[in-house]
Parts: sequence; C-alpha cells; structure tokens
Amino acid sequence: MESLIYSIGIEKMILILVGINMILMVLLIYALLKISKTNKRYKEFMLKLGKGKNIEQDLENYMCRVEEVEKKNIQLTTFVKKVDTDFRNCIQKIGMVRYNAFKDTGSDLSFTLALLDKKNDGVVLNGIYSREMSNIYAKPVENGKSSYTLSVEEQQAIQKAIES
Repeated sequence: MESLIYSIGIEKMILILVGINMILMVLLIYALLKISKTNKRYKEFMLKLGKGKNIEQDLENYMCRVEEVEKKNIQLTTFVKKVDTDFRNCIQKIGMVRYNAFKDTGSDLSFTLALLDKKNDGVVLNGIYSREMSNIYAKPVENGKSSYTLSVEEQQAIQKAIES
C-alpha cells in the first residue's frame, strides 16, 4: 500500500480521497432528501387514508383498546369459569308430586317437592295438608337418596327431579 501511495504521490492521493469524500457527501445528501420526501409522502398518504385524521395515531389507539379488551376478556373468562363451578352447586333439577294425603280432603292439596343440584344432592320437601292443619317436612338428599325413610311420593319427586 505504501508503494502505491508513493507512486501516485501524497498530494494526488489526498485529492482523490477528498474527491471520494465529496461524492459520498453528495450521495448522503441525496439519500437524506429522498428519505425526507418519502416521509412527507407517507404522512400525506396516511392523512388521506384517514380522511383528515392521522391514521397512524388511530391505529395506536385501536391497539391500546384491543389490549384492554383482551384483558377484560381474560377477566370475563375467569369469572364465567367461577360462575360455572358455582352453578354446579345450585338447584338445577326440580320434581313435584301432588297427592291427597287424607281421604277427608277434597283434592290433591298435599305435595312433595324435590330440589336437587347437578350431583343429585339437595332436599325433598313434603307438605301435608289436612282440614285442621298443614305441615311441611324437609329431608336431605345426597346422590338421589336420603338417610331418612322416604315416602312413595318423596321417592317419585326425587325420581322426577333426576330425570328432568
């Protein structure tokens, strides 16, 4: 490399490097002008596309809103799963049987009502009506059966609830 510099001469080499620097400087200015012109055209295009509004800013706003909706969607999904879990313990099955408990009453004024959840747990209510009084009895039900003795009507009400 030194022999090339000495054969051309240091002054000529400096002139060549200055010339190359000038060409590079012109190319740099040209590139900067092109970038500036392209940037201006981009902004004008975005304004036209957005009908006078800055569409880039609108897109950023929409992206923020989408992120908020995604967060709320996660919260709602969690809430719905909890409600679904809680719903399994709610009364879902109902069975009712009306009957005449005593021969001296005129119609089927007594009743048995079974209220069960998804696992067939709950309660069976027996309302016995007579002319002199009315009584209601409750018996717990687990998995469709009770630890207490069930009447025929109570068994029928539980069966109707399970089948409903």
